[in-house]
Amino acid sequence: MGADPPWWKRPCSPKLTLMFKRKKKEPKIREPRFKAIRDAYSLTKGVKPWIGSVLALIFVVVLAAGIGIGFAVDHPYYFGFIFLPVALLATMLFFTRQAGTAAYSSIEGQIGAGASVLMAIRKGWTTTPAVAVARNQDMVHRSVGRAGIVLTGEGSNSVRQMMADEKKKAERFAPGVPITEVLVGTEEGRVPIRKLQKHLRRLPKKLTPHQMREVRARLKAVGGMSMPIPKGPMPTRAPKIR
Repeated sequence: MGADPPWWKRPCSPKLTLMFKRKKKEPKIREPRFKAIRDAYSLTKGVKPWIGSVLALIFVVVLAAGIGIGFAVDHPYYFGFIFLPVALLATMLFFTRQAGTAAYSSIEGQIGAGASVLMAIRKGWTTTPAVAVARNQDMVHRSVGRAGIVLTGEGSNSVRQMMADEKKKAERFAPGVPITEVLVGTEEGRVPIRKLQKHLRRLPKKLTPHQMREVRARLKAVGGMSMPIPKGPMPTRAPKIR
């Protein structure tokens, strides 16, 4: 009988082969663009019933203006062809803006609407929703970005005390980090929900990327609470925080 082959030449057992076998990546299912536009139109029409008529009017007016210029210079077909994509672009720009405001209007006043808007920020900010929640559904959300820590309160005036408690907690875990308090609402001294992202974007940057990551790591231990997020699409063209 011959000697057994070295261990590195022996065939792997079926269990090891299965364990280290690479799993095939499942293809990502992307939502068709037309369906997304249709859903956005349905949402906008529910808030603004006149949107269809106004979109048609904008398209016709822009295209008619181009054809009119074409008649003036004796090239109506040429200018009509040129202004066709211009009319489509003008219509889509107006629709995108109206769809964004309609999306904000559809969630305004719902529980956790501020968290939904904050979590829609795609870059530069990390939001932990509902780090504090009261029985009357007042709540505080915590965001971390280059501007430092932002505590966003939703609800009645009693949420101010909750924000003060969360501020003390944040100062204990991340001493010296700038902390900004924001109240969401339509009353004086509060930030409307549709302007919340823009408000965060305008805050001055006071932390380096390394400091920001360190603050996130420290506050990760604090955690938050589970909460319901308002249903409904958020505007995909919402202002991005950089």
